[in-house]
Amino acid sequence: MNKEERLQKLNDWCKNTLLETLEIKFTDIGEDFLVATMPVTPRVHQPIGMLHGGASVALAESLGSTLSNIVLDQTKNAAVGTNINSNHLKSKREGMVTGTARLLRKGRTQHFTEIEIRDEKGDLICHTTMTNVVINVR
Repeated sequence: MNKEERLQKLNDWCKNTLLETLEIKFTDIGEDFLVATMPVTPRVHQPIGMLHGGASVALAESLGSTLSNIVLDQTKNAAVGTNINSNHLKSKREGMVTGTARLLRKGRTQHFTEIEIRDEKGDLICHTTMTNVVINVR
């Protein structure tokens, strides 16, 4: 499958999920990274009109979990999140944020991922690390 087909498959896989609700869209993929965007609209605001930290964490976890799973043989294994740590560094009221997940360690039983969420200017909005455990699905 080429890159565009892989991205389309991932985006189709997200229909009727939280990712569709938050309008998260996968936009780039590579050997050890995955990129997605999320619009910042009132749908993802907290009551005072800023991007909700939970929406940022949902974007980060969606990227980290998906990246871990696409590098596995999904007929045998799945990656499930066991820990996520996010630092919210800058507020955002409107526009678009882009998250980039990079697999820092791909072990046999554990994956460790770093996710950066940036705005259109490249400013770091949220920095996240995530640990996934690889389980047997047979």
